[in-house]
This record gives sequence, structure tokens and C-alpha cells, in this order.
Amino acid sequence: MNTLERPRPPIRSIDVADGPRRSPLSVLVYLYDLRGGGAERQCLTLVRELLTAGVSVELILHQALGELADQIPPGIPVINLDRRRTRHDVLPLARYVRQRRPDILLANVDFINIAATVAGILSTTRTKVVITQHNPISEEFSADGRQYRAVAPLYRILAPFVSAAVAVSDGIARELVMLAGLPERKVVTIYNAVIGPGFEERAKMPAVHPWFSDGISPVYVTAARLVPQKDHETLLRAMAIHRQNGGQGRLLILGTGLLREHLENLARELGIAEAIDFVGFQDNPLPWFRRSDVFVLSSRTEGFGIALAEALGCGTPVISTDSGHGPSEILARGRYGILVPPKDPAAMAAALSAAGEMHRRFPPESLKARAAEFSYAACAAGYLSLFNRLVPRCERTLASV
Repeated sequence: MNTLERPRPPIRSIDVADGPRRSPLSVLVYLYDLRGGGAERQCLTLVRELLTAGVSVELILHQALGELADQIPPGIPVINLDRRRTRHDVLPLARYVRQRRPDILLANVDFINIAATVAGILSTTRTKVVITQHNPISEEFSADGRQYRAVAPLYRILAPFVSAAVAVSDGIARELVMLAGLPERKVVTIYNAVIGPGFEERAKMPAVHPWFSDGISPVYVTAARLVPQKDHETLLRAMAIHRQNGGQGRLLILGTGLLREHLENLARELGIAEAIDFVGFQDNPLPWFRRSDVFVLSSRTEGFGIALAEALGCGTPVISTDSGHGPSEILARGRYGILVPPKDPAAMAAALSAAGEMHRRFPPESLKARAAEFSYAACAAGYLSLFNRLVPRCERTLASV
């Protein structure tokens, strides 16, 4: 993880008192940091869409860290709380909300959502707190059982003070109602923004790797942080079974994380190190998806699955674990790709070995048409419609989109 060494906008400390915002609609977006994860990318995409729609946006960070600094839109104010723990954000965030009085405080993911809600209470303003849930909170689907034990009960306590909750899939929406105690009227599903201007151009950019040109196929690609939730271990074990059964497939792993050394050691232990390449973080993974034969997602849990939808947008067939809510919804329960049980190397290996027929089963144009349903415009319209309901005076902004 890199610090924001060359931020495009100035990063200010929390101690500013410029006074309340004056605009048709003002939104303060609260994030943990700017690491290369899906939630962070989604927030920056939404920020750009809101700016295009004429909304006044500020970005406030728990810590100014991450690889996505250069994707912050030019000119947007960025405020660095620079606190050690999320709970330490609450008082300075409340003070900043009281100073600026934005119409909307938009938070993202678990304890950031909780900190934002408490800060909204302490600010004693009319700012509407909107939380966004990107990942499951149920014990069955969450990546960490502790999330279920802590997050869901805290959501239930704070539910009266949440103005609205955005879920990135219908399954997440059901959890927010059933487990977190949020009234159904406060919960709305807005799918993530995946396909937007420049998508095809970015997908056509070069991705240079010898495996793309040596004539040996299939070449699989996966893209995810190297963390337990993404379960690369199951994927490596599936690759070992696939190759033991005579398969020639090779796997490119995009992403960084604390488990890299462990996974590299596991690949050597399984005897497949020559068929695995850890290529690291890629600012633009789309060309890698486009040039691969099959995109693979092995997660134990996914609230949505942005990379999965991106691969569809490149016309690339996909294999995914049926991990919670998002993948099944994106793939329409198997209509647009192969779904296998999580943590099942044998089932994943069988799917990998069927790669040769996937282009016939899942034509590229059909996959691209499905991905088009997850557009920037649809996502932005969903948020603006919600904001219009919460702050009726922003109706003119919504009408201009």
C-alpha cells in the first residue's frame, strides 16, 4: 500500500472552518482509505458521476493511503482525518459535518458506516446519513464471523438514525432488513457501476505477458486482493487437480495482499508453480480479462463482484463460486457463466477443464449485453433518485442527468 504522495487535489487537515456548503446538492463521501479494492473504486466512480451531474462533492478519509490516489477527480477537496482507529474518526467527523453541513453524508462498509452514523447524531445537523453495504453481514456468508457478531447488532441499534441504506445486491438488501433491523422502506438496491465511458477503450489497451502469445491454452485470470475472503487457496488446489488430470491451463493472479508469500509457497508445494504467475496490482485489469480465455473468481463471499461484471463486459467467459449474493445475481443463476460451490477444489477443477466449450455456451455479445445492465448511468441515477427522496430540493440536479 502506498501513501498519497502526489494527490491531485490538496489534502487538508480536519481543522477547517470554511462554513456550510452552498450548492443545489452537497455530498460528503466518507471512506477508510484509497486502497485498490472494489468498494474504493466504486466510490471514486460514483464521485465522478455526481460531479458530472452538478453535485458538490467532498471526500473525507480515515487515512490518506492507497494506490488509487491518481484516480481522484481533479479539484475535489480531500480531507485526511489521519486517525489510528475508525472509532477515533467520530468526533472530528462530527465536527466537520457541523461546520460544512452537507446535505448527504455517504459512508461505505461496516465500521465506517457505524462511525458515520454516530458522527451524524453528534453533529446535531439535518445532514442525511446514507450507509452503503458492499459485503454480506450474515454469519453464513461473511468473510469473518466477527463482522456478523459486531456489525449487525450495531446496525440494529443505530437503524433509527440511518436515513437510508444502499445495498449492492438484493441479497445484501435482505440481510440489512432481516439481520440489521433496518426498515424495508429505508433500504434500496443499487448495483455497482461497471460499464461507463471509455470502458471499451481501456479494455483494448495492451496487456503484455508471454502466455498470451505462446499458443498454449487455456489461460485463466483472476483479480482480487490476496486475502482469505477471496480464497485463492481453493483456486490453486483446483489448478493442481486440473493439471493432474491432464489439463494445460495456466493462471494469472492479479492483485496484492498479505497472503502472497503463503500462496506462492502453496503453488510450489502443489507442484504447479510454473503454471501460476502473480502479476501484482494492475491499475487497468480490463486488457488482462479481455486477453484471457476464462475469468475465475474463487471468493468465499461476495456482496457484488465487480471484477466478474468487468470480465463479462470484455466478453470473457467466467467461472465463479456461488459465494453469497452478488455473483449469482450478476450471472442470473448460471445463465451467463458457471457457478460452483465455494471452498470446493474438485468442483472448481471440473469447471476449469470445461473452458474449451465456454465460448460456445456463453457468446461474447451475450455477456457484454448482460454487463451493460451495470452501467455508470444506472448507478448514478439510483443514487440521485435516493438523494432526491431524502433532499427534495435536489430534484433539478436529478433531472439534468
